[in-house]
Amino acid sequence: MTEQNTALQGLRVLEIGSLVAASSATRILGDFGADVIKIEPPSGDNLRTWGSASPTGSSWWWQMQSRNKQLVSVDLKTPEGQTIVGDLAMRSDVVVANLRPATLQNWGLDYGRLKENHPSLVYVQITGHGLTGPYRDRPGFGNIAEAMGGIRYVTGYADHPPVRTGVSLGDELAALYAVIGALTAVRHRDDTGEGQLVDVALTESVLSLTEAMMPEFLNQGIVQERSGNQLLRAAPSGTYPTVDGSWVAIGANTEGTFAALASAMNRDDLLRDPRFADNPQRVKHADALDEIITAWTATLPAALLMEQLTAAGVPAGLVMSAKEIAEDPQFAARNMMVRVPSEQGGTVGMLGVVPRLSATPGRILCVGGAVGRDTSTILQHVLGRSLSEIDRLKAEGVIR
Repeated sequence: MTEQNTALQGLRVLEIGSLVAASSATRILGDFGADVIKIEPPSGDNLRTWGSASPTGSSWWWQMQSRNKQLVSVDLKTPEGQTIVGDLAMRSDVVVANLRPATLQNWGLDYGRLKENHPSLVYVQITGHGLTGPYRDRPGFGNIAEAMGGIRYVTGYADHPPVRTGVSLGDELAALYAVIGALTAVRHRDDTGEGQLVDVALTESVLSLTEAMMPEFLNQGIVQERSGNQLLRAAPSGTYPTVDGSWVAIGANTEGTFAALASAMNRDDLLRDPRFADNPQRVKHADALDEIITAWTATLPAALLMEQLTAAGVPAGLVMSAKEIAEDPQFAARNMMVRVPSEQGGTVGMLGVVPRLSATPGRILCVGGAVGRDTSTILQHVLGRSLSEIDRLKAEGVIR
């Protein structure tokens, strides 16, 4: 599944995982030319049933998440299935796994076993809590990581329970760190020939995103609490209502942008108000400042408000729904909404490739397909299995 002029051409990645974290990481690698082989059970990855179903029976999310991948269906509960995946690992540069470590060890697919015969292998293991420590054997999902990593505690309003962000933030953050770890380890391998284990914990991936929260506690004993839409350390920065029922995010928390906001509001008196003289004072009086800004934004329709803020040079953006994002000219100009041909005919809409590389841009060659779509091809051309043997393995239920 590679083509010329892709950054990761020639890098073979084996995904032994399910659901979100591992599959997001390999999707990113596949977007930039890696030859990704995804292993899923004969029943299919559980992500196929998450969310609204496409005409294929698999979710629309699956169609995007498994793009650019070769789909191999193997029953890993069978010894022959374990052998097949182990042989594929021996022929891969990178393994990305998010199954439980004890399970992988029982199957002989853990890093310790595989590196014995493949010392240059880069093995990325994604777990809930990491491979060491007292919680290493605990199962973990993204929502658990978001809770334990501090994000849930500080998200929402002070007088309401903690809330989630609306997406699988813990999984997606772990996926990004998995990609960073994999590519860093590949660079080291290319220099030395030595592979290594990349240990990615969902909890730590979330915790790494908490900015000043931990340094302030560790050094000053400050426990950050939920603050709604306010940015605790700089003001004004929030989400403000408009007269037509929309919301606009405004970030005017530098001296220059605050002056620009005051000008757009025709409120130069705010610059002379001692409560708003500098950022520490604005943070101290953020509630009062937000009330003043809200009184102004609530009199204007969103389009006019955005026009005035943009003209004044104030950082601002409409809080957009999926429909508004799909219709936004900036995202359209950047090819963030793409349609990819489907095996069943027609096209599937999905997000484009991020980030954008000038010399070796990413690409989308295919959408996620049927369970076992590429099993025979991979076993024949990568492992050298004969067609008769492949037929036997299918008849015995080892592969699909």
